[in-house]
Amino acid sequence: MNAPQLALTRVKEGSPHPRGATWDGKGVNFSLFSAHATKVEVCLFDASGAKETARIELPEYQNEAWHGYVPGIGPGTIYGYRVHGPYAPQEGHRFNPNKLLLDIYARAHIGELEWNPAVFGYKLETGDDTTFDERDSAPFVPKSVVVDPDFDWKREKVWKPVPWDRSIVYETHVRGYTKLHPKVPERERGTFAGLAHKDVIAYVKSLGVTTVELLPVHTFINDDFLLQKKLTNYWGYNSIGFFAPDPRYASDPAKCLQEFKEMVARFHDAGLEVIIDVVYNHTAEGNEKGPTISFRGVDNASYYRLVPDNKRHYINDTGTGNTLNLSHPRVIQVVTDSLRYWVEDMHVDGFRFDLGTILAREPGGFDTWNGFMKAVIQDPLLGRVKLVAEPWDCGPGGYQLGRFPPGWAEWNDQFRDTVRDFWRAQTTAKALAPRLCASSDIFNHGGRQPWASVNFVTAHDGFTLNDLVSYNDKHNEANGENNQDGNSTNRSWNHGAEGPTEDGAIKGLRKRQMKNLLATLLLAQGTPMMLAGDEFARTQKGNNNAYCQDNEISWVDWNLDEPAERLIRFVKKLTALRHKYPILRQRRFLSGQYNEELGVKDVTWLACSGKEMSAAEWDDPSTHCFAMLLDGRAPQSGIRQRGQEATLLIVFNAWHDVVKFMLPEAPEGRGWELLADTNMPDLPEGSRFDFGHTYEVTGRSLLLLELD
Repeated sequence: MNAPQLALTRVKEGSPHPRGATWDGKGVNFSLFSAHATKVEVCLFDASGAKETARIELPEYQNEAWHGYVPGIGPGTIYGYRVHGPYAPQEGHRFNPNKLLLDIYARAHIGELEWNPAVFGYKLETGDDTTFDERDSAPFVPKSVVVDPDFDWKREKVWKPVPWDRSIVYETHVRGYTKLHPKVPERERGTFAGLAHKDVIAYVKSLGVTTVELLPVHTFINDDFLLQKKLTNYWGYNSIGFFAPDPRYASDPAKCLQEFKEMVARFHDAGLEVIIDVVYNHTAEGNEKGPTISFRGVDNASYYRLVPDNKRHYINDTGTGNTLNLSHPRVIQVVTDSLRYWVEDMHVDGFRFDLGTILAREPGGFDTWNGFMKAVIQDPLLGRVKLVAEPWDCGPGGYQLGRFPPGWAEWNDQFRDTVRDFWRAQTTAKALAPRLCASSDIFNHGGRQPWASVNFVTAHDGFTLNDLVSYNDKHNEANGENNQDGNSTNRSWNHGAEGPTEDGAIKGLRKRQMKNLLATLLLAQGTPMMLAGDEFARTQKGNNNAYCQDNEISWVDWNLDEPAERLIRFVKKLTALRHKYPILRQRRFLSGQYNEELGVKDVTWLACSGKEMSAAEWDDPSTHCFAMLLDGRAPQSGIRQRGQEATLLIVFNAWHDVVKFMLPEAPEGRGWELLADTNMPDLPEGSRFDFGHTYEVTGRSLLLLELD
């Protein structure tokens, strides 16, 4: 614990604001919140991060913030905190100055955690977390780095965010997307620089998507149990730093901050948004048996939700061992400061909140209007970026789809489940219809708009699109958990063979089903989200929980054959149609009600006869073929006037055989022009049909037609 002392005359009082380590050109101001600490020291290290060169007691304590100013140091300075206070686990306090702590507000980290017994606040060998460990953790923990935030954003072209109703989200992973990309220089593969490569951005742009959603980029910890199995926390949902991009995603870790900003700027230049997946529900410190790396040692009783009558233990609504205490004003401040930083300094366009229900939890349960939600909604900066909730957690009352405040969007798992079931004929038209209408039964309240429903069929968590139609069961043996991990209820169907097959009929049906699922996603009301690689049928070989697979299981394989290229062309066609026809992405929920004043109905549901669906047909469980007629004459806003949009007809046939569908008459039209048929690789010339034409809809296929 002995370390050289900095001459006391050099240290000044500094300021409690801003939090963290802030360089002003002449020195660094340090500020750390801790309501229960008795003393805070900042430790400085040499350029390698191995040798402690100075230990400075922060001289001031003001409004629960410890602060001091150290002149003569600047960007690149490596540091950490030692926080003194009571070690009383039964009272919720776990201070241990023998443990070097990451600055919660650090903008950059260096080094990785080494799972040595010294990184635990208690004597690990005893298994008793009430014991006190005196070993120094500094040699084994990551450290904080003072940064120069300067970046020339003027090089970025004039940027305008994409309106929600025009958004198509594309979810991917920084490392996995380019790790095998042949056009990215090897040194840059799997990094922010690799993702910013001109050929990568050009490809993403060509797909017609508008918004790239990145799995977590905050610094995170690799769990010991994974490292022992030679695996890693690939997805990154184990954050330890809310302000620092993970240096493992930088081609030059020393320039990680600049590399991330450069990536965002290049995406913006291409007219693409960047939103990031954030984990503010828990940290990597785990439960009472976990390591002391940052939050726990800074102020355990403030940062975490503890069991009220036994504060030694943590409330575990996240399933990860701990839960961040978003009821505490300073914890709300940390999260909102982090969000503002990523918007203001890093220029990201929004956030997807992992286990978002946690953010609105109070001791009594979920509260739509809790302190955190109020803070975010009223914030003028955060109020204009995309906010997307994963509206569930594993705690009591954790499923809260549709209950987030106006202004938020939410992942809609009911869309996913219903669409999957429909195309394997396990649910009915009546169940699918509301999902095609942006789930108005769930989201149409409080002035929310259809974009609030983020529709998806696949995401990082679960099967890829290819695997969804190729496997009945998960195959997670590579995860080393005896295939016990991952969800066993996937609503998947292998179509006759488990995994790869040479059977031409099965392969053909699988391809058509992938097109059906993609078309349903991209033609439905709401905000569509695609999983990267689904556009060319990427496989994870049946692994539906590849969170620990930093290898070819998760990495995108860019060796594309002709069927893959055909599927890409189909996706491009669908996104182009969505952009071309505003009626596919309306800003008002469809009601199906007849407008007496204008003589139109915004959506009409048709049976195979071409007539409007009867109550009996809706309730018939054998109804697997029906159509959705979107009338372009319906009002597109609250103004009571007819719309001027195209009228479209979407026919869904989940039946296993051909169904004869009579094309209906429609006002102000002469016939129907076929725009897409998932049974056809390309449309034949002259694909126009008269009213009353009987179209033979292939078994398990989808049609899109425009009124001519």
